[in-house]
Amino acid sequence: MSHLEPEAKIFACSKSEYLAEKIAKEYGIPLGKMTMSTYSDGEFQPSYEESIRGLRVFIVCSTFPSADNLMELLLMIDAAKRASARHITAVIPYFGWARQDRKDKPRVPIGAKLVANLLNAAGATRIMTMDLHADQIQGFFEKPVDHLFASTIFLPYVESLELTDLTIASPDMGGSKRAYAYSKFLNSEVVICYKQRKAANIIETMELIGEVKGRNVILVDDMIDTGGTLAKAADLMIEKGALSVRAICTHAILSGNAYEKIENSKLSELIVTDSIPLKKQSSKIRVVSCAPLFAEVMYMVHHNNSISGKFLM
Repeated sequence: MSHLEPEAKIFACSKSEYLAEKIAKEYGIPLGKMTMSTYSDGEFQPSYEESIRGLRVFIVCSTFPSADNLMELLLMIDAAKRASARHITAVIPYFGWARQDRKDKPRVPIGAKLVANLLNAAGATRIMTMDLHADQIQGFFEKPVDHLFASTIFLPYVESLELTDLTIASPDMGGSKRAYAYSKFLNSEVVICYKQRKAANIIETMELIGEVKGRNVILVDDMIDTGGTLAKAADLMIEKGALSVRAICTHAILSGNAYEKIENSKLSELIVTDSIPLKKQSSKIRVVSCAPLFAEVMYMVHHNNSISGKFLM
């Protein structure tokens, strides 16, 4: 093996290539070469176009819909295993199916556990992800999991805003732990939104626990899907006397008419990462790249260095 050959290689699924290219640039190596063969019926087959024998392979793939992204990741892991890669790390900035972390009613699957089993069966030796919808999903894996926090990149941005009278808010009861962690770091107050749903993605009522009058509020959540919760929460807080409302959401799913809801809401700004590519641009949406964070942690993992210093909270 030539001493000039990279000590690790980074590859990407088709829909995550935009992010993998940035990660590889930050890491300091070129993105690995792959080809994708597609049959007329839609079946596809990935192929590594360079040797990975005995190397550590990082495969970057967010598993947002469609399910083809997850299937492509599984096939790439299997191909790496059969090509004799020494270590296969699945880098999953956005871990799909994470909302199915438990049985919340009879006769439903635990999708997050199923995906964990699939990744294990395919041959992944390590998982790297960011801001899981539920922390306990780490326990679904029998392999090491590096669960990164987007707070590492969000908090410096929040501090740069130099907001006075700052209040951190959670859009629901489930996110209160995350909100308290941010508030502790920023030495700010906390408020919680209490909501009741008619069905998935449909909010029936929302109430505010805490005072926001005369405060600059930042809503914190792990993902934004339809945008209904954040838009309703922002409007409610402005009605209650908040000076401004911003939102921090790690994963910008933004399905349906989410962009329109954000544009028409009282939100001053929505800050997201590039774990999922935006479908279109918006004057209210600011993207903070997670590529430097992943590149640095991947380098530390490959060189067996501690990554605990990368966790701000």
